[in-house]
Amino acid sequence: MSFSADTCCSCDIRPAINFGSRADGKAIDMLIMHYTGMESGEAALDWLCREESGVSCHYLVFEDGEIVQMVPEKQRAWHAGESFWRGERDINSCSIGIEIVNLGHEFGLCEFPDAQISAVMALSLDIIERNKIRPESVLAHSDIAPGRKTDPGELFPWARLHEVGIGHYIEPEPVGGGRFFQLGDDGAPIEALQSMLALYGYGIEIAGVYDEKTRDVVAAFQRHFRAIKVDGVADVSTITTLHKLSAALTG
Repeated sequence: MSFSADTCCSCDIRPAINFGSRADGKAIDMLIMHYTGMESGEAALDWLCREESGVSCHYLVFEDGEIVQMVPEKQRAWHAGESFWRGERDINSCSIGIEIVNLGHEFGLCEFPDAQISAVMALSLDIIERNKIRPESVLAHSDIAPGRKTDPGELFPWARLHEVGIGHYIEPEPVGGGRFFQLGDDGAPIEALQSMLALYGYGIEIAGVYDEKTRDVVAAFQRHFRAIKVDGVADVSTITTLHKLSAALTG
């Protein structure tokens, strides 16, 4: 397959094998951030081009800021897997996926270099503008697949992206004392927490029991919006940050 770059950012073309048509004519309305979680960018690029991998992405961004487009934006890349956000389960059909070279939790999560983040920001702004993607629809892989995925991880600089107009974000509430909820708790407060998370977009059952799925969703929320402490415990900082984010959406 040969194609021309969709982005105005400088990039190379390296066609992937695993892709298909977007289902039911779905429009692009999400941008999903990933990390590669492999020992090198070249290894990730090779894997993303292999049929047996069963995966692909639209863009790959190396540590030095080099961008490689692998799947045309009009096509459905295989980057999200089993996932959910605001009622949508076929996220591959309505999203663009950016893989960012990083060792990840598997090999030692590390800071993202400035050159890499600058390239990610330029690419994201271009994608968002052309596809009219809303800030709250710029998401982490961990947001759409809590428990199953943890990328791009708690070191990804969401606040920096937000400063230039990418994503939905507020300054998180400082970590402190006060009441908290954790695995095994139940009752109306847990139901209220689950309802807030579901309204924001996470895939969670509103059952009033703080089960493992709830813990995973809370940890995913923390990893994106309150990354200083990711433990799956819904403390005052986590709940207040969630309240403020939700209020900013509806305000």
